[in-house]
Amino acid sequence: MTGTIDAVRTEEQIRADIVECGRRLWHRGFVASNDGNISVRLDEHRVMTTPTAVSKGFMTPDMMVVTDLEGRKLAGDRHASSELKMHLEVYRHRPDVRAVVHAHPPTATGFAVAGIPLDRAVLAEVITTLGSIPIADYATPSTEELPAAVRKYVKAHDGLLLANHGALALGQDVFAAYYRMETIEHFATISLVARTLGREHLLSRREVDRLQGLRGTYGIASPAPICADDTPMPPDDGQVACQIVQAPDTAGARLVPDTPALSTGGGSVQDAEIRLTYRELTALIEDAVKALGIRL
Repeated sequence: MTGTIDAVRTEEQIRADIVECGRRLWHRGFVASNDGNISVRLDEHRVMTTPTAVSKGFMTPDMMVVTDLEGRKLAGDRHASSELKMHLEVYRHRPDVRAVVHAHPPTATGFAVAGIPLDRAVLAEVITTLGSIPIADYATPSTEELPAAVRKYVKAHDGLLLANHGALALGQDVFAAYYRMETIEHFATISLVARTLGREHLLSRREVDRLQGLRGTYGIASPAPICADDTPMPPDDGQVACQIVQAPDTAGARLVPDTPALSTGGGSVQDAEIRLTYRELTALIEDAVKALGIRL
């Protein structure tokens, strides 16, 4: 009887935790209207999730829905989100994950819309906690395409962007997943500011390796090791096996200016971003106008 009482009490606390995380997502502007969804794996057979068509900022514990791992409703007066399929795919491939948070944080979603992964070695804290944040291919929400797109990355990553959609964060409990969503948005905001200012200094490959070693020292669990950006994907199941981080391979420097160069002398042009400050861009335009003999 005691075990049953403890189980009921635990589920009541999980309901309250989901409500609190939903309120925080809404308060921080990570979701708008009825966007986003949260789920927690109760045991080997059941999942508790947020209801559809309810703002995450105004949920109550009694609104939660319990389903099996196939998405069939077991308890609750409301319906689960149609995007629960994406959460269930995570649980199938990551038995260590007990909670999933999906939201649309504006800056991180902006990177997802632009097709730019958050995989550069910029912040030491992100390297040690999340490694990198890739982008899953675009998939129509609520369809089977979405879990299929997520499947490629869930074994190696605790956070990822969803192309033209939002972000996904995984954790051992609902607060751990929520905090990773905060980290994703914080990283995206800092990256955007640095790029707007015209430059990023990247951590070197050597420093990334040192940070990876600190994971064990600090007891930070990670689903996969960090690897270089030219590591081939394993051919067996199409799922990435490591966290690809873009970091320059240098002899001794720990911080390296990100100044991608274009090859010359008949070689192919490498993919690179050309970054200019507003003043530099204005000067280039003025020079071009003068060369054309146009009077402003």
